[in-house]
Amino acid sequence: MKTYENTGNKDTRSGFGAGLTELGKTNENVVALCADLIGSLKMDDFKKNNPERFFQVGIAEANMIGMAAGLTIGGKIPFTGTFANFSTGRVYDQIRQSVAYSGKNVKICASHAGLTLGEDGATHQILEDIGLMKMLPGMTVINPCDYNQTKAATLAIADYEGPVYLRFGRPSVANFTPEDQKFEIGKALHLVDGADVTIVATGHLVWEALEASKELNEKGISAEVINIHTIKPLDAQAIIDSVSKTKCIVTAEEHNHLGGLGESVARVLSQHKPTPQEFVATNDTFGESGTPAQLMEKYGLNSDAIVKACEKVISRK
Repeated sequence: MKTYENTGNKDTRSGFGAGLTELGKTNENVVALCADLIGSLKMDDFKKNNPERFFQVGIAEANMIGMAAGLTIGGKIPFTGTFANFSTGRVYDQIRQSVAYSGKNVKICASHAGLTLGEDGATHQILEDIGLMKMLPGMTVINPCDYNQTKAATLAIADYEGPVYLRFGRPSVANFTPEDQKFEIGKALHLVDGADVTIVATGHLVWEALEASKELNEKGISAEVINIHTIKPLDAQAIIDSVSKTKCIVTAEEHNHLGGLGESVARVLSQHKPTPQEFVATNDTFGESGTPAQLMEKYGLNSDAIVKACEKVISRK
C-alpha cells in the first residue's frame, strides 16, 4: 500500500499567496483585487512587489467583482480575494451577470471555506459555495487539498481562459503532495490503489481519506483513494473506472452533502454505473463556533467518519 508523508502542516491560503507572488513575477497581465483582507488572503507580497497591479477595494465585494470583470476587457487576468462566504453568497448576482454570463476571465479566489474557518462561526462558514458555483454555466470549480497543490492550482488557472472558482482554507493542514507537481485542471489523481471500496475526496478531506485508508488496511479492507481537486469539470471516467473494480464508493468533502462533490459523483454513477454510495459531508446544516478539529469531529468530517462510511457502504454491495 502506497503511503504519503506529511512534510509539515501549512495553510492552503499561504499556497495561494505563494502562487500569486510567483505570478506577479512571471505574468505581467495578472492583477489582484482584495476586499480589505490582504493579510488573511496572503496577498501582501503581491501588493508589495506590484503596487500598480493591486487594487484594495475595501469592504465592497460586489464592486470588486464588477471591477474584475471590466479589467478582463483590456486583457488583464484579475484574481479576486476574500473569504469564501463573501466571494460567493454575497456577490452571486455580480458573478452570474458580469462574469459567468459573458465568460469573463476572472479568477475568484476564496479563503476560509467550510467549517475549518473555526471560531468565527456559522455566519462565515459557508458550506454551500461549491453548489452555488458549479451550477453557473462555464464556471470551473477547484478545491485543492494542501499548500503545494493550492500553489500549483493558482499558477495553473492563470493560464486557463475562463472564469474559475478557487477554494482554499484557513487552518494549517498536512502538506503531502509534490512541491514540483503539475496541476492539470479536470484530472483526478489516484493516490492509493484498492479493491474493496473507492474513497473520492476533495480539499481538506483528502488527507483524512489517506489516514482512513491506512486504518482500513489494518482491518483487511483495501481502499482506493482518489483526489478530486477539480469538482467541475469532473473527471467522470476516473470515478467510473474505480467503481467498476471496487463496486462501492464513499465521497468526502467539507461541504453540505446537498450540491457538493458527492452529488456530482452520484450523477455520474446514476448515468453510467449505478453503485452504492455513502456521503461524508455536512447534513443540511449550518456550522458553529469551535476549533477546526472540534468542528470536523462533531460534524463527522474526519478519518473516523470515512472509515465508518466505508464499512457501511461495503455492507451494501
